[in-house]
Amino acid sequence: MPDLATLMLFTLACAVLTATPGPDMLLIASRSLGQGRLAGFVTYAGIAAGSYLQAFAAAYGLSQLFLLVPAAYDALRWAGAAYLLYLAWKTLRGPATLFSPTAETSTAPLRQIFLQGLLTNLLNPKMALFMLALLPQFLRPEAGSLFLQVVVLATILNLMGLIANGIVILGASRLGRAIANRPRLALWPQRILGVVFGALALRLAFAARD
Repeated sequence: MPDLATLMLFTLACAVLTATPGPDMLLIASRSLGQGRLAGFVTYAGIAAGSYLQAFAAAYGLSQLFLLVPAAYDALRWAGAAYLLYLAWKTLRGPATLFSPTAETSTAPLRQIFLQGLLTNLLNPKMALFMLALLPQFLRPEAGSLFLQVVVLATILNLMGLIANGIVILGASRLGRAIANRPRLALWPQRILGVVFGALALRLAFAARD
């Protein structure tokens, strides 16, 4: 196990990183706005699951493939952008469903929401490179099982993310409830979610590698 000083330093780094607005937080906020806090937390659960997989990939060197084979990075980047564009089209063209405080997941099933969060994370090569840059600094071969160290560190990262994103989820879902009481605005959360998917796709497609 990493020592206490290492864990505290890693926790501090995660707290700063997860509190910084980014694509994941934007996706979580828009999903919470449109479908409520349960959908927001399920989205985060998918993203957190992806973070565990990305952490193991970084720890065991799989993410270094992107450094050695640039084409692999670009292939994953374009695949992620295409997936997000598909989600944008599906959301914007789908039947409009008003936000309902009593049926927060009526627009999309929980399993679908979870998988969207998971795939959005896994199809983002920048997340893999981020893990590759951060995680190895805190892994200590002499501290015992590498597997256990990755689990502990990834869990800390996800717990810090849960705190930061939990605040966003609660605030966005409350705003969504207020919007639902205004008929002229009630369809906007779904449109916002579609635009967010599209913006994330463009950001991923045209973002520089570093």
